[in-house]
Amino acid sequence: MIETIAGFDFRNLFVLDLANNHQGSLAHGKAIVENCAEVAARHGVRAAAKFQFRDLPQFVHKDERANPTNKHVPRFLSTQLGWKEFEELLATVKRSGLISMCTPFDEPSVDRIVDMGFEVIKIASCSARDWPLLEKIASCGLPVIASTGGLTQDEVDDLVSFLGHRACDFALMHCVSIYPTPDEACELGNIAAFRDRYPGRVIGWSTHEPPSETAPVMIAAALGAEMFERHVGLATDAIKLNAYSSTPAEIDAWMAAWKKGRTLIGSRKRGEPLPVERASIDDLKRGVFAREPISAGEPIRADQIYFAFPYRPGQLASGEWREGIVSTVSIMPDAPLPRDALEVPSDPDVKTIKSAIHEVKALLSYARVPLSHEFTTEYSHHYGVAHFRKVGAVLITMINRDYAKKVLVQLPGQLHPWHFHKLKEETFQVLWGELHIELDQRRKLLQPGDTLTVLPGVWHRFWTETGCVFEEISTTAYPNDSTYRDPEINKLSSTQRKTVVDHWGRFQLNEQVRTARVAAQ
Repeated sequence: MIETIAGFDFRNLFVLDLANNHQGSLAHGKAIVENCAEVAARHGVRAAAKFQFRDLPQFVHKDERANPTNKHVPRFLSTQLGWKEFEELLATVKRSGLISMCTPFDEPSVDRIVDMGFEVIKIASCSARDWPLLEKIASCGLPVIASTGGLTQDEVDDLVSFLGHRACDFALMHCVSIYPTPDEACELGNIAAFRDRYPGRVIGWSTHEPPSETAPVMIAAALGAEMFERHVGLATDAIKLNAYSSTPAEIDAWMAAWKKGRTLIGSRKRGEPLPVERASIDDLKRGVFAREPISAGEPIRADQIYFAFPYRPGQLASGEWREGIVSTVSIMPDAPLPRDALEVPSDPDVKTIKSAIHEVKALLSYARVPLSHEFTTEYSHHYGVAHFRKVGAVLITMINRDYAKKVLVQLPGQLHPWHFHKLKEETFQVLWGELHIELDQRRKLLQPGDTLTVLPGVWHRFWTETGCVFEEISTTAYPNDSTYRDPEINKLSSTQRKTVVDHWGRFQLNEQVRTARVAAQ
């Protein structure tokens, strides 16, 4: 197998498991594949046809072949296909535009899968603790999907660690090995838990609920599942499907439900509201009206106005009201306050930083970095608060003794300019997002978990395109320890290039910003 730069794309993949539903008939197996391929093509989804390989009859102990005590033995033996027939069925899968996948239940079957040219290999839940078989699968070089039915959390951790240590390209399926699966056993919340526990790993849902049930696939998608698996088959006058296998028509309804779920979920990123939605909200907002005559040029007090519905176009809305607004015209009682004739008091520098604080808190939440109630926050603005969103950073000091710890947050597109420290040695560790850093003439990209140490006297600068949360572990941080490459920054006092407050500065920010502005004049 030729190694590629990008791994296998497990996202939005539908796994259609033939299992033994071919009933030992090549023609019937082909019919299942072709019908399912038509459904997948109709929905425009990536789908894989999955076989199950057992090296029969050797897979079954010789004493069980004639007089089986295990209910699965007769089914395995009675539905056996020859290897040449499987090769022909595999050719049908590839002609149909489906991805080829197979689950081995013994070591010889792994070799068959590789030799026949399957694209993906699957670990069944019953094999997820079969370490000899797992060693064989891990060594074959194919991308792996692992099911987790019947495993404890510790056992899932063991499986994930095993595959990770062997550099397998793998994804994980939440699975319930009850056939069919009742609602109370689905435990779909495990999907979200797996996403949190194994970040960056594609998580799927291998489903065995009754085929008529379509709600679970929609809920699974909402919880973050990106792969979906069902058993498939074709019913005939002679062949009856089990209670958890889906006909092509049921697969059609299942995929349609997934697509509807995706539409309902929409984007996880909060975007601009649709104009029709915004208009419907605006139709319900209140306006600001004069309670008594208001003279031009005088600050308007709260007791001089009232709020009432409906809002009138061009009027100041209730959400825009601020104490101290000045009107350039006289306003009669019960008249609306005209927005275009009002001067609204505002400090743009304070507004810039307060807006940034809200984003910084959101990034800390995304990164799951909790803060104590005791910290000092530094808003660095090397070229003034007006340029903070381009050149700046937020430095949150947690500890500053013989050792120091800061949590640094940069918003998307922010840069911290070239500088070095005369005394401080610091080590950065990225917690969330990506951080670009230059040291002298070397450029590095740090991702979550990466660390980098900067020694005293080493020129460096850093920036982020995604937004970034990272820790700075250092020796003691001293005031005025930074020297900047830009002489204009070096001319500034500490007060001019940074706003420092306790906690987030709820009651200090206005005064500190004004102090910095006065110092710069």
